[in-house]
Amino acid sequence: MNAQPPGQSRERHLLVVDDDDRIRVLLKQYLARAGFRVSAAADAAAARRLLGMFSFDLLVFDVMMPGEDGFSLTEWVRKSGPAKAAPVLMLTARDSASDRIEGLRLGADDYLPKPFEPEELLLRIEAILRRAGAQPHAAERLGLGRSSFDPRRGELFKDDLPVRLTEAETRLLKRLAANAHIAVDRIELARETADPSGRAVDVQVTRLRRKIEPDPKQPRYLLTVRGVGYMLAPD
Repeated sequence: MNAQPPGQSRERHLLVVDDDDRIRVLLKQYLARAGFRVSAAADAAAARRLLGMFSFDLLVFDVMMPGEDGFSLTEWVRKSGPAKAAPVLMLTARDSASDRIEGLRLGADDYLPKPFEPEELLLRIEAILRRAGAQPHAAERLGLGRSSFDPRRGELFKDDLPVRLTEAETRLLKRLAANAHIAVDRIELARETADPSGRAVDVQVTRLRRKIEPDPKQPRYLLTVRGVGYMLAPD
């Protein structure tokens, strides 16, 4: 199990979702030793939170989980999730043809039955990433004056130094970055928070302006569009 890291895996971020604690820990340790950055979740709800916070290069979903299963999670990612372009590798103890067909129909890129050797999983991940490497990546950093934002990884920088963002701030900034130069309805943004009135969004915008704008009282990049909501206007 002494795998050598593939040539481009150092910057690749994987999400492993499995309700089996032993398997989840084993895979996280093994893939980290192979040179990947690895985040892990025990269920679909935790996975959704991580997908809202970070950008991932590949997703590994167990099919059989309590509550929402891997099929439903894959379908959500492909239809409306924040990582809809990321490849999905599904793991399952069920090896029937109908399950494989269902996973592929919902948008999975590969299917690995349990039990499996970690090395086989690693080889399949490398093969998927090689295929995906030929596809164009999302835009790199968006220029915001002295600041910049990487929409793929959800990371903000100022003078090339990382700036800490809360989970809510990251989610909001990614949402606005995905619609750069287009006003996004304030109430629509509020639906993604615990406060449908929109006040939570206003607070997050105020905090983001302090981190981004040269003069937060006269914003240049995170703008209020009267009667609509907010707009990110990168350079």
